Amino acid sequence: MPSKQQHRGRHPEDAALFSDRWLPRLRAGVADLSYLYSRGYAERAALKLVGDHYQFDLRQRSALQRAGCADEARDRRNARRVEISALSGATLAIDGYNLLITIESALSGGVLIRGRDGCIRDLASLHGSYRKVEETVPALRRIGAALEALSPARVRWYFDAPVSNSGRLRSLLCEEAARNAWAWEVELLPNPDHLLKACGDIVVTSDSGILDYAQRWTNLAAHLVAAIEPPPFVLDFEDPATRA
Repeated sequence: MPSKQQHRGRHPEDAALFSDRWLPRLRAGVADLSYLYSRGYAERAALKLVGDHYQFDLRQRSALQRAGCADEARDRRNARRVEISALSGATLAIDGYNLLITIESALSGGVLIRGRDGCIRDLASLHGSYRKVEETVPALRRIGAALEALSPARVRWYFDAPVSNSGRLRSLLCEEAARNAWAWEVELLPNPDHLLKACGDIVVTSDSGILDYAQRWTNLAAHLVAAIEPPPFVLDFEDPATRA
């Protein structure tokens, strides 16, 4: 998977866009956006209204979008969350790109967003193609070590088949799993979201569209990010109501 990209999630303007000067305005923006969502405003209209009001640029609006959610969504996700301590013997269904790219971003010094619902989200995007970076293998090994310690009975990874290089990434995961004796299953699907929304397994994701439908989910990314030293750059917008 050759590419000029060496790291995931870094942006040269992040230090300025997410500096202490902007934090009060960003927090107010998340509160306003969530208020509008809670009252039925369409996502695009609400984001434009709040973004224009606070004069946020595109990257700040992306952070806002990842942080905000309606009160009903926050409460529903919180009620369906399975604690990390309860994963022993369970079957996990992992939203592959979602988890991997988040941990790659954390290891590369990218900005992470802890949303109102407590989920960790990155600001990276695929644009139809996945490229391996320096943090890919270290991220996989951190995930593997954490899963080994948590002792789920079965771990299933799901990746989007239409994304370029998904096949190569699947081979990389299988190689790492074989090298470390991790009993992983790795599958490519045309649209994994459909399966993850409907399956009865514990879903590992921070994708809002999946979380709003998943019967059960767990916040593995937040667990992994909390163990990284030095601590990654996390903008924290979590609602106190979601804290365990």
